[in-house]
Amino acid sequence: MTGLSIVPKALRRLILSTAAVLAVLPSAALAQPVVNAPAGPVRGEALETVNVFRGLPYALPPTGWRRWRPPAEMPGWRETRDATQFGAACHQPIARGESIYAGDAPTMSEDCLFLNVWAPKEARNAPVFVWIHGGALNTGTGSEAMYDGARMAASQGMVVVSINYRLGVLGYLAHPELSKESRRNISGNYGLLDQVAALKWVRANIAAFGGDPDKVTIAGESAGALSVMYLMASPEARGLFHRAIAQSAYMISTPELRSNRHGDFPAETVGLWLQAQLGQADLAAMRGMDAQTLTTSALMKGYSPWGTIDGEILPEQLVEIFDRGRQAPVPLLTGFNAGEIRTLRILLPPSPPTDATVYEQMIREKYGALANLFLRLYPSSNLTESYLATPRDGLYGWTSERLVRRQARTGQPGYLYYFDHNYPATEEAGLHAFHAAEIPFVFGNRDKTPPRWPRIPDTAEEARLSDAMMAYWASFARDGAPTAPGQADWPAYGEARNYMAFEQAPVVKQELMPGMYELHEAVVCRRRAAGGIPWNWNFGVMSPPLPAENPACP
Repeated sequence: MTGLSIVPKALRRLILSTAAVLAVLPSAALAQPVVNAPAGPVRGEALETVNVFRGLPYALPPTGWRRWRPPAEMPGWRETRDATQFGAACHQPIARGESIYAGDAPTMSEDCLFLNVWAPKEARNAPVFVWIHGGALNTGTGSEAMYDGARMAASQGMVVVSINYRLGVLGYLAHPELSKESRRNISGNYGLLDQVAALKWVRANIAAFGGDPDKVTIAGESAGALSVMYLMASPEARGLFHRAIAQSAYMISTPELRSNRHGDFPAETVGLWLQAQLGQADLAAMRGMDAQTLTTSALMKGYSPWGTIDGEILPEQLVEIFDRGRQAPVPLLTGFNAGEIRTLRILLPPSPPTDATVYEQMIREKYGALANLFLRLYPSSNLTESYLATPRDGLYGWTSERLVRRQARTGQPGYLYYFDHNYPATEEAGLHAFHAAEIPFVFGNRDKTPPRWPRIPDTAEEARLSDAMMAYWASFARDGAPTAPGQADWPAYGEARNYMAFEQAPVVKQELMPGMYELHEAVVCRRRAAGGIPWNWNFGVMSPPLPAENPACP
């Protein structure tokens, strides 16, 4: 008779369940690990099978005169640096209301360019997974509990990195005075340059933590996925990563520095407008503003952070770069969620018609010869679902399928997914497969979601799905092809238009939403050809009349 067999059954179950997660629990008895990285020695925290190093600075603080400057390299240090606590988050508006994404307000500072590393203790040349958080380029931090990399590192033998980058007006403002300060006569994209700096730090230092600098995957969701596309498009990031994962990406039109080819105001003009809205005399006065006041005030005045097409950091519109095959030629995994817009209702028409006849008439007036295809995909028989599906597909669905198609032209495989998983709390809340719902499954952090997040049940079925998704993501980072033990092989998109549906379990399918990609590609193509019309947010009944047919468009 073993010692465990004489323990009461209830206590035995507790012991066994506790043993299953020991890998990610801290142990006071474990010595604090010290890594002698090229940047300098750092002391982290030892978990059972993983070491974690928090709050590692990858660039000098962008404070004072460095506000709105590209990140400056962090000098090395000699004294052992404590890396047991997360660094401050970058300045952002404090979340209010009942958003399911809201958590406790983080400690914020302009001194926020930190990253975090979770590394298996015996890691040697392990694949590296660099996570770029979402939040509309306005909010978020790499220290959010849902992004904790311990379980992914422990179960998949992977070094996991999460990063901060400048947000909002501090991360993306373009302004003529800032351009004059630049030797390249450009401005904006500071948050994107932060991401590049973080990747350069990873290349220089990650081997000391057991990672392989030649096997780096960049991954992100929502604005993090937008950032992944920016990095794929930017010459500044070339060679710093070798795989890319874009979850719920959106290939929208992007403001250009000094022109408005596609209907967006020039980025420098927006900077001057914001200066006037803030009542500031010049750039020096804006640099003198309190960082949190500036961040909040800019948002309240209507400023939205985007990348800037400047001919250098972002040479062209994303659609143009991917059409010409000038993006990073790396394997790509991408997809979107069935219920993206259920938690993003701000993207819905403000006062849509409720009468089917009126709806159909508006669509025919706006979409012309494409109206029949539009109404087949988004019928008047269920207006509620059609209103939700239209922006979902116009933003996330079209982008995901476009990415895998364009990546194939570079000779690299693209893997497409569709997250369509439901559980009781999402069903009850009407939030089936909502925006970002896949993230806790990817990280294995079903118990670390924000307070108002629909609770994921602690069941074997949910655990199996999470284990499968972690394995697919990790094997892609390791080998460039997603596989998972005991699960279906995930084929590349290819001519069969394969995709992986994450339902109650992973299922391989073909031809996701026939006609969806073709419709939105034709709409975007006509708008690009005509000029003066953005291709973001203006879908369905909010669409301007579609430009005339163009021989270059499908």
